[in-house]
Amino acid sequence: MIFKRFNSGSVAGILKKTALYDLHVKAGGSMVPYAGYAMPVKYSQQTHIESHNWTRSHAGLFDVSHMLQSTLKGTESTQFLHKITPTDFENLPIGQGTLSVLLNAKGGVVDDTLITKVGENEFSIVTNAGCIDQDVAFLKSQIEGFDCQWEPVRDRALLALQGPQAKDVLGAIVAGGPDSLKDLFFGQRRQYTVESGGFGMDVARSGYTGEDGFEISVANDNALNLATQLLSNPAVRPIGLAARDSLRLEAGMCLYGHELDETITPVEASLTWLVSKSRRDGTSCVGPKFNGYSHIMDQINHKSATKARVGFRYTGRGPAARQGAELFSADGDKVVGVVSSGSASPSLGGINIGQAYVDKAYRKTGTELQVSVRGKRFPVKIARMPLVPSHFYRPE
Repeated sequence: MIFKRFNSGSVAGILKKTALYDLHVKAGGSMVPYAGYAMPVKYSQQTHIESHNWTRSHAGLFDVSHMLQSTLKGTESTQFLHKITPTDFENLPIGQGTLSVLLNAKGGVVDDTLITKVGENEFSIVTNAGCIDQDVAFLKSQIEGFDCQWEPVRDRALLALQGPQAKDVLGAIVAGGPDSLKDLFFGQRRQYTVESGGFGMDVARSGYTGEDGFEISVANDNALNLATQLLSNPAVRPIGLAARDSLRLEAGMCLYGHELDETITPVEASLTWLVSKSRRDGTSCVGPKFNGYSHIMDQINHKSATKARVGFRYTGRGPAARQGAELFSADGDKVVGVVSSGSASPSLGGINIGQAYVDKAYRKTGTELQVSVRGKRFPVKIARMPLVPSHFYRPE
């Protein structure tokens, strides 16, 4: 099931390789096609569950270089972002990043994205690997008429170091030592130098697991050096796509193509917090109203959304519910939702969990439902997300 889920991309075509491809193969990585790249789904020395639990208790190193890194610069960069996202980037501090969503004309999500303000009218953008073609086409079509330039970043790798020991591992190799990371809080980004090697890297305190950790953008020429230094620490192991997916599911995070697509608004996706309060009256920030403004604001102001993204967990045993499985009311008489993602939760002892879209009347935590898997019904309960507590590093 794991391999099938990540067998995304053209097998017949020539797969791209990240700067760490040889390292993955040498480490026993099981390489699979994903978003046009050959990526490790797991490693021979450890199972998916072991990889997952290691990240929760120690530190895991993920190669996420297949994601699209890009830059946006120019006098109207903020105005452009205010057209395509619902988030306030005018008042975002320099050095701070935030999750947001790219919106189409109807308010549907083209992609989710992490955008960091690196200077006045200068931004760093990271978007999903599986959406590169549609994101590039979208951004190029939307930027017409704005005095700014968007372009993909070339020749840079992206590594994610995640887990409770990530700060100690990274702190051991950067100039300034562990103390230099103490005032880098969740969402912030800063440049650091690797002491042994003398090369620079852009470090954001963020990630996709719910744990404390970092996403590190580094030149391809230095990626292997960096990864080797990190992996030389006994607290770190390489982690593949399978554990990345189960970790994000426990953390209540969305995966594009499962929880998000162009028919779903941020309100329906339970991401209303991405619609900054300063953007909701349509006049408080520079630039135009965001795409789909009327539809999204109607859902916020009049609670007109008819469905909501929720988490759920099984109350007994049974096979995991995968994307597309139907959810029924507790009495089994009515279809009330559909599963978007599901798997066993290693952190919860193997209990099956998932995310789903349900009719709004059934979204309350504790609501009992049934899920249909392989022609049988299994009892589940709506559960508050994240399904496993997060440990983001924030100011006290």
